[in-house]
Amino acid sequence: MSGVAVVRRLSDLAGPAGGGDRAELRHSDGPWMRAADGAEALRTHLGPVPAELAAAHEGLPVGAGVLAVLAELGTVRTSWERRFAAAESECASLAGKLRAVARAQGGTNEAVRSSFAPVTGGAVPR
Repeated sequence: MSGVAVVRRLSDLAGPAGGGDRAELRHSDGPWMRAADGAEALRTHLGPVPAELAAAHEGLPVGAGVLAVLAELGTVRTSWERRFAAAESECASLAGKLRAVARAQGGTNEAVRSSFAPVTGGAVPR
């Protein structure tokens, strides 16, 4: 089986003992928190849009006897208002979920780090 590495133990994955050039997997909450901040910024940006849409529609006649286009405009406006509300809700939900991932990841990292204490004689790697 040429070119295939056989791993018999988990420690085989670590490479030779004392190898100073071993890559380390490091996690950061930075990307998750930036994504959450972006979702919140989008939500904030969408906040005034329904009022701006309402202001843009002020003075337009509605009701019986007006052009069919104006009636259709009301349907389109209602559709956009629903979409904006859904987007705001999704952004709020997403921001919370992204922050929860960052917290959970940090907790997992600490749990894994602490699990090495019995093996390393109490010295916990950072």
